[in-house]
Amino acid sequence: MKMKQIFPALLMMASPALGMAQGQSGLVMTDLDKSVRPADDFYQFATGGWQKRNPLPAAYSRFGSFDQLGEENNKRINSILGELLKKKFKPGSTEQKLSDFYKMAMDSTRREKEGLAPVAGLLAEVEGAKTKADLQQFQLKYAVDGYGVGFGSFFGADEKNATMNILNINQGGLTLGQKDYYVNNDPATVAIREAYRKHIVRMFRLYGFNEAQAEARRDAIFRMETALALVSKSVTELRDPQANYNKMTLKEFKDNYPHINLEAMASAEGIKSAYIQEMVVGQPGFMAGYDKLYAAATADDLRALIEWDIIQNSASYLTNEIRLANFDFFGKTMTGRKEEYPLWKRATNQVEATMGEALGKMYVARFFPETSKKMMEQLVRNLQIALGQRIDAQTWMSDTTKAAAHNKLNKFYVKIGYPNKWIDYSNLTIDPTKSYYENVLACRKFAHDRHIMTRAGKPVDRDEWLMTPQTVNAYYNPTTNEICFPAGILQRPFFDPKADEAYNYGAIGVVIGHEMTHGFDDQGRQYDANGFMNDWWTASDAKGFEERAKLYANFFSNIKVLPDLNANGEFTLGENLADHGGLQVSFCAFKNVEAKKRLKTIDGFTPDQRFFLAYAAVWGQNITEQEIRNRTKSDPHALGKWRVNGALPHIDAWYEAFGVKEGDKLFIPKSQRLQLW
Repeated sequence: MKMKQIFPALLMMASPALGMAQGQSGLVMTDLDKSVRPADDFYQFATGGWQKRNPLPAAYSRFGSFDQLGEENNKRINSILGELLKKKFKPGSTEQKLSDFYKMAMDSTRREKEGLAPVAGLLAEVEGAKTKADLQQFQLKYAVDGYGVGFGSFFGADEKNATMNILNINQGGLTLGQKDYYVNNDPATVAIREAYRKHIVRMFRLYGFNEAQAEARRDAIFRMETALALVSKSVTELRDPQANYNKMTLKEFKDNYPHINLEAMASAEGIKSAYIQEMVVGQPGFMAGYDKLYAAATADDLRALIEWDIIQNSASYLTNEIRLANFDFFGKTMTGRKEEYPLWKRATNQVEATMGEALGKMYVARFFPETSKKMMEQLVRNLQIALGQRIDAQTWMSDTTKAAAHNKLNKFYVKIGYPNKWIDYSNLTIDPTKSYYENVLACRKFAHDRHIMTRAGKPVDRDEWLMTPQTVNAYYNPTTNEICFPAGILQRPFFDPKADEAYNYGAIGVVIGHEMTHGFDDQGRQYDANGFMNDWWTASDAKGFEERAKLYANFFSNIKVLPDLNANGEFTLGENLADHGGLQVSFCAFKNVEAKKRLKTIDGFTPDQRFFLAYAAVWGQNITEQEIRNRTKSDPHALGKWRVNGALPHIDAWYEAFGVKEGDKLFIPKSQRLQLW
């Protein structure tokens, strides 16, 4: 099986900051473009100057104001790693493991000398497996790595019994990520498919296969992935929690999918049979299709899929030629990047991907003061009060549903900065005498084994974090009803100690409100206060919510992100609703502050205007056309421009702050604005 960590579906991509004090606006005046009327293009007005001063770096497909923060954060993390290299630590200590692993990540000269040696034995073993049965035995031998397995699995909360973990099975097997790339026939997508076919051949050639072998494997891989795409659900269909929850017993799984030996695969991974007697199959239709395809696959088909997984899993950790060839497709073709990240950044990212929480513990000790945590705790309390007020203000919601909503709000589990308990890396072995890639595999096995040990057959651990403390992001997890704000996001441009409340409520306040509102968006509202998938709405209230949400989805689906491409309002609905709710709730909390403390006009902008400018400033960015297409297909968040120009025209307070009126380009009649929170 391909065991993978579950991450909440309701994530909010954002960026970071550090305290709060009145006196300055927090705004950077040169970020503005005052040649544009805010009522005609607020995004350009608020961020046009920033975009002009920050052209897209060659290594990025998208670069925004919060990407800048991410870059600075990355340098802080790299400074920690750099200092570790200068010291000696006790053998086997976490510090020594970090130092050794980072040193290997930086040693590109050694990787050039080793060439294909780190994977040669594995590929030879695959080539030596002549029959399909031999290859299936290979899959069991390396079950932890999931070579050639076209579905994913993980232990995560049972959404209808959220206190317990259960095995989850879901669709997979698509190198390009999701089905649109295989089934859409617009010129841009067709071009990507053709480039992908060439990429497969190129990679096999670099791994020592001749042209005929590479082309034969390409045909098998592309044929299987296209067939899997046809039975896969779309990214929009995957957003329906009810439709993607299908519980069955192991016996039922065997009866439904007789060619998938789940029990043997689980045993090979070290999972006891008792832990898979019951499971949730996310997409039964996909699994039925996969079962038939797997049964019909020849030995050559399966060999190609296994070898392709080995190539994909190792390409970033071998020679420069292999890594750059991989980047040519996934970086340049798919997203429009012109060059790779420098070695120090790639190495830092790779250490974070494998030992991120160990780094996080060091990061918060050095860069995250307790004062910031306390300030954030107060902000969250203020936003909770405001969300309660917004719930009470809704005329379309009954008292019964409001009471249940308050119960859910009051039971939010709030995580700020860093976890209360840290991952123990004692069982991870980093061996400098082995190749870098072998050590990467050791890290993956450690994560895999820990996942099984802490989750299989165990209650859900609400104290587990799904992000590292240094992550520049935040999330809401519906099954634990938690909102999480890592230390990495608690920095400017979200949180500025020198700016007043107008700025901070417009920036970090909206992030807090965004995550809270996820608990009440089109997905989150289907989970109750205890995290169980449970309908706690009255029928009329549910209908009222769905009618409003549908209008909002249609609004965003009518947005042209490129001349030949519309946004996908159904796919981005949850994030768009959370942006809307975050703005409404945070503005309400901001007004509660203003009722007790009068704020002044600063830098020529009223407090209300600065609130909305702070929000918009977060999303200033430059982006390639390829990345616009990529994100429209794969990212549940609207593009930065439309998180501003799409969201704000539905906020009445924004109209009042900037005097927006009929005839202005962003004006929407009040009757057509989203009336939700």
